[in-house]
Amino acid sequence: MGNKLYVGNLPYSFNDSDMQQAFSQFGTVGSAKVMMDRDTGRSKGFGFVEMSSAAEAQSAIQGMNGQQHGGRGIVVNEARPMEPRTGGSARRF
Repeated sequence: MGNKLYVGNLPYSFNDSDMQQAFSQFGTVGSAKVMMDRDTGRSKGFGFVEMSSAAEAQSAIQGMNGQQHGGRGIVVNEARPMEPRTGGSARRF
């Protein structure tokens, strides 16, 4: 198990420091990043947290997955590498 966690179904008002604070009860948070839409500046509703050890990451998953924040049950699991995108319509000039 790795130290990096995916956190989904976040309230749109959630920011990096909210996430840092929420996960710090389970250990040392190396980084906490809520992903933002570059056009609107609004949260995309998910982010990533990096804990200092795999044991702390596991504890955070058990303690935070399904918890209510801002009226939403958040989803927390181990982050997986981003899969390459296929298809789509890349425009070529």
